[in-house]
Amino acid sequence: MNNNKKRLKLSYLCACLLCAAQSQADVVSAEESQSATQNDIEKVTVIGTRQAYQGNFAPLETPQSELSIDSAALQNAGAIDLSQALDLSTSVARQNNFGGLWNSFALRGFVGDENLPSNYLVNGFNAGRGFGGARDLSGIESVEVLKGPRAALFGRGEPGGTVNLVTKRPTFDTDGELRLSVGSYDTYRMDLDYTTPLSDSVAIRLVGFYEDAESFRDTIETTKQGFSPSIAWRVSDKSQLIYELEYSHQEVPFDRGVIAIDGELGLIPESRFLGEPGDGPMEADVLGHQLEFQHDFNDNWSGLLGFNYRDTSLEGAATETGFGEVIDGEINRFRRTRDYDATYHVFRAEVTGDVELGGLKHRLIIGIDSDKFENDQVFLRVRGDQFINVFDPVYGAYPLPEPGPNTDRVETQESVGLFVQDQISLTEKLDIRIGARYDDYEQVLNNRRSGTIAEQNESRISPQFGVVYEVTEATSVYAAYGENFRPLSGTDADGNGFEPNQSTSIEAGIKFSLNDGALFGTIAVFQVEQDNILVVDDPEAFTSAAIGEAESRGFEIDLNGELADGLNLWASYAYVDAETKNAFFDANFGFTVEAGSPLLNIPEQQLSLQLVKQTAVSGRPLEYGGGLLYVDERNGFFGVDFDLPSYTIARAFVTYDVTDDIQVRAEVDNLFDETYYTNSFADVWIQPGTPRSLRVSATYNF
Repeated sequence: MNNNKKRLKLSYLCACLLCAAQSQADVVSAEESQSATQNDIEKVTVIGTRQAYQGNFAPLETPQSELSIDSAALQNAGAIDLSQALDLSTSVARQNNFGGLWNSFALRGFVGDENLPSNYLVNGFNAGRGFGGARDLSGIESVEVLKGPRAALFGRGEPGGTVNLVTKRPTFDTDGELRLSVGSYDTYRMDLDYTTPLSDSVAIRLVGFYEDAESFRDTIETTKQGFSPSIAWRVSDKSQLIYELEYSHQEVPFDRGVIAIDGELGLIPESRFLGEPGDGPMEADVLGHQLEFQHDFNDNWSGLLGFNYRDTSLEGAATETGFGEVIDGEINRFRRTRDYDATYHVFRAEVTGDVELGGLKHRLIIGIDSDKFENDQVFLRVRGDQFINVFDPVYGAYPLPEPGPNTDRVETQESVGLFVQDQISLTEKLDIRIGARYDDYEQVLNNRRSGTIAEQNESRISPQFGVVYEVTEATSVYAAYGENFRPLSGTDADGNGFEPNQSTSIEAGIKFSLNDGALFGTIAVFQVEQDNILVVDDPEAFTSAAIGEAESRGFEIDLNGELADGLNLWASYAYVDAETKNAFFDANFGFTVEAGSPLLNIPEQQLSLQLVKQTAVSGRPLEYGGGLLYVDERNGFFGVDFDLPSYTIARAFVTYDVTDDIQVRAEVDNLFDETYYTNSFADVWIQPGTPRSLRVSATYNF
C-alpha cells in the first residue's frame, strides 16, 4: 500500500468516526438540555467496579508484591502494546514472541507453555492463551503485575505470577478523545475513545483503533484494527450490569528475525528478512464477550457474577530459517502453514465481605468458577532445498512448496474450582491471610492424525498463606507462601497424560509510602521452585515425561509516584537468578541440558527508569520527560553457550496543550540508536530491537 492510499484510508476512517462521535454528542446534548428542565431528574454516577478475586485491600495490607501500571505511566512510556507495557516491570522478561504474533513473557524467571502465548487475565477472566495476535492497549485502563503464584484464587496459571488487564469502562460524564499519530517507518495510527450516558441509568463507551505500518525490517508491513464497545446499566442503587465486546483483526507477516553466524551477531543487518514475502501476512482475529453483574447486599457484603467467551484464530503460511549452519552464505529453510483456532469460556461467581468472629475481623472472598479452553491446531510443513543467501537474499527465487501433514489435533481443558480466602486481623497491626482452592479438571487430547484420544482427570488443592504487619502508618512488612499448577499437553510413552507442572513460591518484603503518600514502593525477595517440567525421557524413542526441575530466586525494587511538586518518578529493578536443577534431554534440539544451565531469555538484572516533569509555557500545560531500560545479557539458546548481549535504550517525549481541547506530542524511542536484541528461541531465531524512531501525535478532546 502506498503512502497516499494510507493517508486516504486514515482520513476516511477519521472522518467517519468523528461524524459518529459528534452525532452522538449532539443527541446526548439535546437529551441533557431537555432533562435539565425537569427538576425531579437526578444525575447518577456509575458505581465503582470491582476486580474479581482481589477483594478490598489497600496496598500496605496485601501480603504479596503487586505493581499497577496506570494509564498515565503507559502513556509516558509510549506503550501501545502489552510487551511495551510490561517493560515497565523488570520482574517481567520478554520471551520468544512467535514471529511477532503473540505475547510471551516470563515472570520472576519462569514462562508457561512455550508453544502457546503467555496467559493473562482481562478483568479477572482468563484471556491470553488464544491466538488473537499481540495484545494492543487500546481499551486498556491499566496493567497489573501480580507477582508470585496465584492459583489459590485464580486457578491454573503461569508459575511466576499473573498479569491482569483492566479495561476502560463507561462513565456518566460525556468525554471523547481522538488521537492521530504518524511515526517512523510509515507508521500511521488512529485511536478513538468516547463515553457518554444514554439515560440516567445507562452509559456506553466506544473505544477503537486502526494502525497501518511498515517496519525497519525489509518487506514487513502490518495492519491492525480493533473495536471495544461497552455498556453499563445501573439496575438499582445496589446493582450494576456491564457488557464488553472485544474485536480485533491483525495482518502481520511471520518474522523470525535475524541469525547469528557461527555464534556471532551483527554479521547481517538487523533489517534483514530471511523469510518469503510471497507467503503474505498471517491473519489473527479476536471476538470476545464479557458480562458482569455486581450487587451490594449491604455495606459489608457484595456479590459478583461474570461470564466470558473469547474466540480467536490464526492462519497463514510462513517460510522460516531452519537450525542448520550457514554454508557459503546460505541457510536452509522450511515452509509451514497454520490454521489455529481457540475458544475460551469462563464463568465465575463470588461473594466478598467482612464479618466479626470470635472478636476478630475476617475479610472473606468465597467463590466458584469454571472454564473451558479448546485449542484446535492444523499444522502443515515441508522441508527441502529452500536455501537463501543471508548476505544477498533473493526473494521468490523458486515456487513456494506445498506443505504436507504434520499436526492435526484438538485439545480441550475443562476445570471447575472452589476457592476461599480469609484475611484475619489478629490485632490492629497484624493480619494473616489463609486461602485455598480446589480444582477438578479434565484434559482431552484428540490426535486426529493418528486417530488416538488421550484423557486425564486430576484434582488439585492449591494453598496460600501470608502475614502482614503494619510497622507504621506508612510502612508494612509481609511474608507469603503459595503454590501453582498448570496442565501439560501431550502423552507419555504409555499414552497417559502428564502430571501437571507444579510451582511453589516464598517471598518476603517491605511496602512503604513516602512524601505524604504520593510515592509508593515495594522491596521484595523471593524464591520459586518448579517441578514436572516436560522433557524427553528416552532420547531414542523421543518420548516425554514430566521430570524437569528449575529454580528462580532474586529480589525486586519498585518505586513510583510524585517525588516533588510536578516531578514524577517510575523506577523498577529486578535481580533474577533462574536455572535448571537437574539434567535432562531437550525436546527441541536433541541434546542434554546440564543442571545449573541458565533459563532462556532471563536477564540477571533489569532496570527501568522514567522521570516526568509537569510545568507551563505561556500559561499552557507542558509535560516532558524521558526514561531508560537496561537489560542484562541472557541466554539465547537453551543449553548452549550463546548469550544475547546486554543493552540500554533511552527515550524522551514532550507534550503540550495547544488549547483546552488540542494536545500535541512528540516522542523518540531508542534515542541513541543502539543495536540490540530483545529475545530469541535459538541462534537462528533472534528478534532485533527497533532502531531510533520518532512519533508525533495530535489529540482532540471533545
